[in-house]
Amino acid sequence: MFSNLKRVVTLTLLASAASSVLAAPAPVSDLGGSNSASTSSSVRSNETDVQRLERLLENRNRVQLQMQQQLDEMALEISDLRGQLEKNNYDMQQMLHRQRELFIELDKVRGQATAAPVAASTTDGDTKPSAGGTFSSNADEQTAYQNAVDLILKKRDYTGAIAAFQQFQKDYPDSSFTPNSHYWLGQLYFAKKQDKEAVKSFAAVVSYKKSNKRADALVKLGDIAGRNNNAAQANKYYQQVLDEYPSSASAKLAQERIKK
Repeated sequence: MFSNLKRVVTLTLLASAASSVLAAPAPVSDLGGSNSASTSSSVRSNETDVQRLERLLENRNRVQLQMQQQLDEMALEISDLRGQLEKNNYDMQQMLHRQRELFIELDKVRGQATAAPVAASTTDGDTKPSAGGTFSSNADEQTAYQNAVDLILKKRDYTGAIAAFQQFQKDYPDSSFTPNSHYWLGQLYFAKKQDKEAVKSFAAVVSYKKSNKRADALVKLGDIAGRNNNAAQANKYYQQVLDEYPSSASAKLAQERIKK
């Protein structure tokens, strides 16, 4: 009997323990739910950080690209400006060289114009044959020529000088200054790069066989031909100077410029 009672008590305790276990909430389910929510939130947070980094990188790359493009454009502009500056400096040097050459020649003609009245006084008022024209003691003629020269030497009015020499040629076509007036017109046109007009003026000088400017005019015709990429024609003029005026200063210039 005691044994049966012990068995009943034991079974009762076991049943009670089993009921308690079955009635208790399952902790595994709660733990599983909590971990799942935490993981989902972490994933969303990580995705946001990555996207933010990508956006920052894209913005930085875009800014760097824009800056590089601006730098490249500035480099090109600087290069263009440098090239333009070098060209302007070269053109300025060429212009100064031409003006210096022109002034030297004009100083010579001014000296000749000053000496002309002295030569005229020895003719007792008669006309005197000269190289390429007939000299007149007409004061108006001398004044007109001197005024044209002074427009270059004193006033630097090259356009006015061209008009003055042209008018002088119309008013005094037989003047002894006519060959020189053609020569200075040629020099003025040459300095202005008006090559067609310069060729006409220098060619007019060449037609005066006794003109002391003829050799210089031939050299200038050679220079114009060379400037217009006609080396053969330029050499022809230079060679003519060497043949006809071998001991002149013009021949020295022609020898330096002739191309073999």
